[in-house]
Amino acid sequence: MIRALVSAAPAARRSGGGAARFVVLGLAMALGLATAQAQQDPYSATVKVDATADSAAAARTLARTDGQRRALTDVVQRLAGASEAPPLPKLDDQAITDMVDSFEVANEKMSKVRYLADYTFHFRAARIQKLMRSINVAMAAQNPDSDNPGSDNPAGDKPAPEQPAAKPVVVLAVFQDGDEAVLWDDPNPWREAWGQIPLATAPAKLLLPLGGAGDLSVIDADEASAGDADALTRIAQKNGGDEVIVALATERRDGDRATGLDVAIKRYRQGRLTDSRGETIDAQPGESEGDLFKRAAGLVMADLEHGAPATSDKEASLAATVPIASLNDWVVLRRRLAAVPAIRRIDLLSLSRRQAKVEIRYVGNPDQLKSSLAQADLSLNGGDPDWRLAPAGAPAPN
Repeated sequence: MIRALVSAAPAARRSGGGAARFVVLGLAMALGLATAQAQQDPYSATVKVDATADSAAAARTLARTDGQRRALTDVVQRLAGASEAPPLPKLDDQAITDMVDSFEVANEKMSKVRYLADYTFHFRAARIQKLMRSINVAMAAQNPDSDNPGSDNPAGDKPAPEQPAAKPVVVLAVFQDGDEAVLWDDPNPWREAWGQIPLATAPAKLLLPLGGAGDLSVIDADEASAGDADALTRIAQKNGGDEVIVALATERRDGDRATGLDVAIKRYRQGRLTDSRGETIDAQPGESEGDLFKRAAGLVMADLEHGAPATSDKEASLAATVPIASLNDWVVLRRRLAAVPAIRRIDLLSLSRRQAKVEIRYVGNPDQLKSSLAQADLSLNGGDPDWRLAPAGAPAPN
C-alpha cells in the first residue's frame, strides 16, 4: 500500500511536473496503484476535490479538509452496507484529520486561486469502528479470502492469528534555510517533496504527519534537529509509533540556482538515537529545484524502505532462542521474521514443544536489527551467545 501525506506550501515553491524516481516504479504508476488499493481497503476512499480561495495554498487546504469529510462519509456508508450514509455526529475538521492515517494526491491542477486533484484518504480502522459504535451502526459482514484455508496451519493447530499491523515510523522532514530550520511552516519544499512520493508499507511503514495543531504543539524544527528525546517520543506516540526519522536537508546554491542537497538522516526509537548517516545529492543538468527535492526524497525513502543499513552493508548472523507454546506459534513468528527487510535468511537449528532455536542472517548491526524487528512488534534481548527473540511485551522467562 502506498502511504503519502501532503503539506500545504505556496504555489511559488512547487515545481512544474517531473516524477520522483522510486526504485523501478514511476510516480504515476504508484498513484494508480494507490487508487486500486483504496478500492480494496474498506477504510479508504478516493474523492475528487475542487476548491477556490484567495491563493492556491489556501484552496489546497480547503480542498483537503472538504475531501477528507466526504471520504469519511463514503467509508462509513460502505462499511455499513447502506444505500445512503448514516447520519454522522457533528465533527470539526481537526477531529476528522485525527482519524486520517495517511493520504495520497494525484492529478493536481492549480491556478493562483483554484485547486483540483484526486485524493485517496486512508482512515484509522480503530477510530472508524469507534465512530460507528457511537452512532449505533453495525458493520456489514466482510468476505475474507478463503481460497487456501489452513495452508499455514500444520498438525491441526488452531488457525494462525492475524499478524498485527506494523507500527508506523514517523518522518520529520526538516529544511535548513540559511540559519533557520523549518518543519511545519511554509515554505518547506523538503517536506512538500516527501508528501508527493509514495511511502513504505508494513513492516516498515513510513508516515509523514499531517502537521495539524496537535503536531505543532508537540515538536518544532529546532527540537527535531537537536534530537529532543521527549519531543520525539511524543510525536511518535501521537502517530501510533515508537520510531522517528529526522531527515534534515540543507540546500546548496550558486546564486539563484540550486546545486544540490546535503541530507542528514537520524533514526530514533523511544527518543534514543539508533541510526545516523548523511547523503549528498547533486542537482542534475536542467533539473528544477522542485524536481531536485522530489528526487532526493525518493532516493532517501527508497533506502529506508528497503532496510538499507545506515552504517554497514555487511551481512552478520546471530543465534536466538524463541519461546513458543505450540507449533503454530513458530509458524506465525517465522512469517513475521521473513517480512523484516534487514533479515536475509532464517535457519531453524532445533524445535521442541517449548522453544525454537534459530540462526538469523541479517544486514547491519544488532541495534539496527532490533530496530527492524521492533517495527514488526518483535523484541530481541540479551547478547552473544544468549539472544532471546519474542513478541513485544511477552513475559520474561522464569
